[in-house]
Amino acid sequence: MKFFLILFIAISNQFLFAQNVLWEFQTDGRVYSSPIVDGELVYFGSGDHKFYAVHKRTGVKEWEFETKGAVHSSPTIFENHIYFGSTDGNLYALNKNDGSLVWVFQSEGEKMYDIWDYYLSDPTSHEEKIYWGSGDGNMYALNGITGKLEWKYQTDDIIHASPVIADSSLYFGNYNGNFYSLDIENGDLLWRFRTIGDSYFPKGEVQKAALVEDGTVYFGSRDYNIYALDAKTGRGKWNKKTGSWVISTPFAYKGQLFFGTSDSHLFYSTNKANGKINWEVPVEMRVYGSAIAHEDIIYFGSFDGKMYGINYKTGAVAWEFQTESSKENYHRMFREEGGFKEGFVLYGENYLKSEKLIHALGSILSTPLIAENIIYFGSSDGKLYAINLK
Repeated sequence: MKFFLILFIAISNQFLFAQNVLWEFQTDGRVYSSPIVDGELVYFGSGDHKFYAVHKRTGVKEWEFETKGAVHSSPTIFENHIYFGSTDGNLYALNKNDGSLVWVFQSEGEKMYDIWDYYLSDPTSHEEKIYWGSGDGNMYALNGITGKLEWKYQTDDIIHASPVIADSSLYFGNYNGNFYSLDIENGDLLWRFRTIGDSYFPKGEVQKAALVEDGTVYFGSRDYNIYALDAKTGRGKWNKKTGSWVISTPFAYKGQLFFGTSDSHLFYSTNKANGKINWEVPVEMRVYGSAIAHEDIIYFGSFDGKMYGINYKTGAVAWEFQTESSKENYHRMFREEGGFKEGFVLYGENYLKSEKLIHALGSILSTPLIAENIIYFGSSDGKLYAINLK
């Protein structure tokens, strides 16, 4: 009787899990881009050089637009236009309804910092301007309607961190470990902050966007630190050193900051006011994407091919989704009881082979989006997922 009860529960769980997958949309490249939803469509880019619009309830493609490079930039919308960047060095503005090209702006050229430089700068809109960083070291301000250059600011190193706007200031970091605040109207420098650096990573590179909230700027760095700065002056409020790179943009919820780390494979909750650690949750791989909240559950993806939902107060896992690629390839890297299998070396002579195997898990670098109890996110298996949380 006990055997049949266990079998019934297992079959039931499989059925319920299958029912929760609303749809999957397959592309021909890795999806690092974070999706956005507008009306009935969800928009995202892929490493197959294409930008897609698919119906949010069915996953049926409405249109696609092809560039000459990987689209690892997440989009933004202003009025009837949707904007995104490509590794071909261009920023594109499309009609969001039919995907027709409105204008294209050419930077001075994109570049990749290293193999862990996965993202491009996401364009940010404010009134009629679009702000966008580039591998050429420039932060650009463009007219969102015409694509005309309004101003640019040269930082002398790669900008793949997305700009953030608050109180007429533009905030972003670059790969030289500098963090900037500019006047959004003319691009004048308001202040600059230099990360501390680390013996192994002295530049203290800033890879992703900051969070600006309640007069404070929060961001992570490859020098293992998360920083909190005064938004008006750039003076430090606090910093917390973790066990490895902090790539993900910190997420604030109910007085707490949530963020993941790279090689220490941890997800943190810290006090927003002083950086004191509330709890930390171990995962099997890196966390580069940012977190979101829904009904007191914090959702984030990991390089292990899993999307986690955890209780914001305790860190207890309340929900989990694993890609099919992760299920198929997990045993190639991990032991059943957890941890890497004997013989797997993360950063040995064959580190490129190791990275390829990691992405074979369907790694989730995309920051998820929740709309109407549906969670959307991309994966290294080339898919955009839509999972019904109810």
